[in-house]
Amino acid sequence: MIHQALALPRLPHLSTGFGSNGDVFFHQSRTKNQVLAFSAAGDDQISSSKTIQTRKVVEHVSLLKAKESLSEEKEKDMLDYLYTCQYQMRGIVAISVGSIGDRNSEGYTHALFVRFQRKEDLEKFYENPLFLKVLSEHVTPFCHGLTNVDYESEVEDDILSIFRKGEEYNYGEEFVLLVTFAKNASEKNIKDAMDSFAQLTSSLPSLIVQSTQGSNFNDSSKEFTHAAVVRFRSFDAMEIFVEGREYKDMWRSQFEPFIEKSVALHFSVDPVGTDVM
Repeated sequence: MIHQALALPRLPHLSTGFGSNGDVFFHQSRTKNQVLAFSAAGDDQISSSKTIQTRKVVEHVSLLKAKESLSEEKEKDMLDYLYTCQYQMRGIVAISVGSIGDRNSEGYTHALFVRFQRKEDLEKFYENPLFLKVLSEHVTPFCHGLTNVDYESEVEDDILSIFRKGEEYNYGEEFVLLVTFAKNASEKNIKDAMDSFAQLTSSLPSLIVQSTQGSNFNDSSKEFTHAAVVRFRSFDAMEIFVEGREYKDMWRSQFEPFIEKSVALHFSVDPVGTDVM
């Protein structure tokens, strides 16, 4: 069993959300398809897609609602087993998992992010006997809700960016944004909103290591229509971003008029071990 470095952080974290007026707000917690992508490099400027070679990837986000009876020991086991799945399954190129606290509007407590090379790898992941065993023995007995979102995105065609390897990926804050666009939102409304988010995140490499996004193609879990995952360099970097005027203005003008619901969550990422459970 590994010592889960994605365990509860030393400092209190905040769980973010959106007010009815579009403002980003923070909750004190007990823990710390038009597809665009960005990997940080250079000064704070919008990266040109013409000069960056990209590769398609498939990303999976799973949000859990843990029962109040979940003990610290069982929580650690659950996160450890989810994380070490990557060592026993083909097709997984990156993974992160952690506690997001319990004071968001939807009641989510934990999140799992997994990146695959192809859709076929994701399909095999859902059917993998090992993964199903992890769910049945270490997740579902302690959780009363689970939401999955799957989307295709693009990342810089560089091994460190694809596999999320290297020093700048060892630490940081994983930020997950899920939204449901209203049925009367036009394709242009949706494209403009998602493009504006991608452009903003790609303009801030001093705060952001990588940002990906896309439309949810999971037919069995359609609660959310789109997702974005942003790896911030630190909790402070994320706080600067979500409290910034640019982000608030973008949310009010590009998202708020066209969405039915949204949830924004985050969890701490620290170096992890490599021992298989």
